[in-house]
Amino acid sequence: MAIGWKLHGDGRTPPPGEVVAPDERLSWPRTAGIGAQHVVAMFGATFVFPVVMGLDPNLSIMMSGLATILFLLIVGGQVPSYLGTSASFVGAVAAIRAAGGDSGTVTGAILVAGAVLAVAGLAIHFLGAEVLHRVFPPVVTGAVVMLIGFNLAPVVARVYWPQDQWVALATLVFAVLCTVLLRGFWARVSILLALVFGFALSWVLDLAGKVTSVLPGQNLLDAAGRACAKEGPYCVATAFPHDRVNLAAVREASWFGLPEFHAPDFKTSAILLALPPVIALIAENTGHVKAVAAMTDRDLDPVMGRAVAADGVATMLATGVGGSPTTTYAENIGVMAATRVYSTAAYYVAALVAIAFGLCPKFGALVAATPGGVLGGITVVLYGMIGLLGAKIWIENRVDFADPVNLVPVAAAIILAIGDVTLRITDGFPLQGIALGTLAVLLGYHALNAVAGARRGPEGTGAGIIAPGEREIGGPVRPPTEGDG
Repeated sequence: MAIGWKLHGDGRTPPPGEVVAPDERLSWPRTAGIGAQHVVAMFGATFVFPVVMGLDPNLSIMMSGLATILFLLIVGGQVPSYLGTSASFVGAVAAIRAAGGDSGTVTGAILVAGAVLAVAGLAIHFLGAEVLHRVFPPVVTGAVVMLIGFNLAPVVARVYWPQDQWVALATLVFAVLCTVLLRGFWARVSILLALVFGFALSWVLDLAGKVTSVLPGQNLLDAAGRACAKEGPYCVATAFPHDRVNLAAVREASWFGLPEFHAPDFKTSAILLALPPVIALIAENTGHVKAVAAMTDRDLDPVMGRAVAADGVATMLATGVGGSPTTTYAENIGVMAATRVYSTAAYYVAALVAIAFGLCPKFGALVAATPGGVLGGITVVLYGMIGLLGAKIWIENRVDFADPVNLVPVAAAIILAIGDVTLRITDGFPLQGIALGTLAVLLGYHALNAVAGARRGPEGTGAGIIAPGEREIGGPVRPPTEGDG
């Protein structure tokens, strides 16, 4: 598609009942305004998740803009969407870092996952979505999304919350109140509002005195109380008095400059941890494309595979230089629903603004200065919401947990993931947490489904048919067989 848009009507607000199509635009000032709304909508999560994953938020913001432009070009401008930082990899990143991996190891593992996602997109494009739904039915995708979110609970409990429990609690309460009490656009940016509130509260509390708590990687002491250089079993971070908000790096940072790039490093153990989120990303991208198709009243199934592949290629581009993984953003779909403007021109504007933000090191330093207590309150909400998206997939697809074929592998997988259970295949090849849970639900479901095949159907366990005469959203919950109506 050539980059060009026809003017919708008089270029002002679309009349009631009409929408601005992806290949249309309003006047450029209004298009710029819509683009600014998209920036604000994606902003909170796009820079919070890189901070949580220990990656450069400046680079992630900049690469999200480039990734969005690449995505729009690959889908031929047919799927208006912004590619922000993906939350699906947060648990895998935490596991990689816990095993001693650095940022290079993290981005290398995610780059390979992006390549797998791109290949999956190509398979969807050439083979059709039904193949995908049979391999990853809703009961499996819902479980993977859920265990990715809930596996992160220990990160909140052990890393962020203890840094300042009262600020974390206040930020959590503020985020919940904003989400419930605010409406429309402001409700969609409630996480960003909570972050600003927590930042301001921490600054005010610093005026009254310092907080004593543990900061990861700081005040390292050995068993004898002597300072040591590298954190490990015999060298741990210990509590010390410190300011909640430290703006020294912000003052030293320049206004303009390139973010810090780093090359990926490929380690097999880390790559295995980063592969399960690919399932979540496939489900997420598919759901977003279907949502856009419904809102624009267009058949986007022919570009479904291209959209998934584009996300994979964009993730490879971003992590190839040290950025964070990408995914299509529901927040921006919400902006389109509210404004009835689906113009890809607005997304190009948003992408250019994001690139400009990425070229401001002072902005990145400010984001990196977010107090741990603030992240503690925000991540309670974010991680929980990720987990419950899995339940949403089950509900929308009417998955029947009265059937042990659905219930047992899901139950086992979630406990394996939340408990961070480790299965050591060899000394150098452990399966742990999310990776182990994903394998458990994927292999367990298909194995039990094959064994119980003779009993499938209306007279079996009750799971062969979820809603007779209806087609389940996102594909069949279990493969149809003879006797299924």
